[in-house]
Amino acid sequence: MQHRIVVLGAGYAGAFSAGYLARQLHSDDFEITVVNAEPDFVERLRLHQLAAGQDLRHRPLAKVFAGTGIRLRPARVTRVDPEHRTVTVTDAEGVDRLEYDTLLYALGSTAADHGIPGVDQHAFPVAARPSALRLRARLDELGEDGKVLVVGGNLTAIEAATEIAESRRGLRVSLATSGELGGWLGATARRHMLRAFDRFGITIHEHTTIERVEEDSAVAADGTALASDATVWAAGFAVHPIAAASGLAVVGNGQIRVDRQMRSVSHPDVYVAGDSAFVIGENGRPLPMSCASAGFTGMQATAAIIGDRTGRKIPTTSLSYVGNHISLGRKDGIFQLVDGDARSKTWALRGRTAARVKSAILEAAAWTSSHPTLGRPSHKYRSATSRQHSTDVVPA
Repeated sequence: MQHRIVVLGAGYAGAFSAGYLARQLHSDDFEITVVNAEPDFVERLRLHQLAAGQDLRHRPLAKVFAGTGIRLRPARVTRVDPEHRTVTVTDAEGVDRLEYDTLLYALGSTAADHGIPGVDQHAFPVAARPSALRLRARLDELGEDGKVLVVGGNLTAIEAATEIAESRRGLRVSLATSGELGGWLGATARRHMLRAFDRFGITIHEHTTIERVEEDSAVAADGTALASDATVWAAGFAVHPIAAASGLAVVGNGQIRVDRQMRSVSHPDVYVAGDSAFVIGENGRPLPMSCASAGFTGMQATAAIIGDRTGRKIPTTSLSYVGNHISLGRKDGIFQLVDGDARSKTWALRGRTAARVKSAILEAAAWTSSHPTLGRPSHKYRSATSRQHSTDVVPA
């Protein structure tokens, strides 16, 4: 009987991991199913561009996984039951239950509303393709006139504000953050960012905590109403509550607690990759939610799955974090290096060069994730239980 591997999510971590497993494991012994809500591979790190009005490359998952033997299931995950090793999914045809022997959980994260009233009804997150398209449609309605307020002070907020201001010149863009905008950047990088905001005419409201979002404004803690025809919500990310509801061991923000090999500490047949994983990096700090982290955790998770299921030695993948890459529109950017304690260094790459470097990195990440079976040797390892009956490695 084939060992059933189910991969939840086909983003940067899930798509690559599923394809790599298909390339390394023998199809006689292993069956791989990928469940994803979207039929396409979505470049999440470019969703602020999509929202601003730019079109992204179409990457259908059916094409991504063509010829791999992977079974693609376009559906939404609604429940995970690790005790009975089942996953409940919902699609246009109804509800179905998938059984697994090994689960790779790579559902990623979504926008965190922090319980703020009105966010669900009136705000426009950019953490998923449907919400980014909804914001794009709203900006189209505003045309050349209107007020856009971006709430948040992280990378996504900075990128969304500058992208919209550059692409939609007639709109009046502002940003509200509870702290100092870019306060975590080095002094040189922060000055560069503030010059970009000034160049785009973006108004900054620092130390402004939003406590309520209404249809035409966002209300701060001091009662000030910031007028807005479109409030873009970019105030951080949260892991989907499915993980915590499943009974998997999680930390306070809902991330799944894993060991160094990316196995759930409570259910070792569940492996985790991407934003859903809570793992300590090489610097002794939790690895941040990022595309780079998705790559590192995905490589470690697949190595562990292959090792655990075939009896091979599991290599250790570095879990490091070197810096923050921020786009400031299409022609400007910052790459802020960090030290071993995750503190910004004094030097940062800036300007057009930083923008080109980030574009190249994103293109490489998207290409790698959407061509998951290329570029690495194919081994076709047999399962540990079948090795006594067949040769260990079969030529690809």
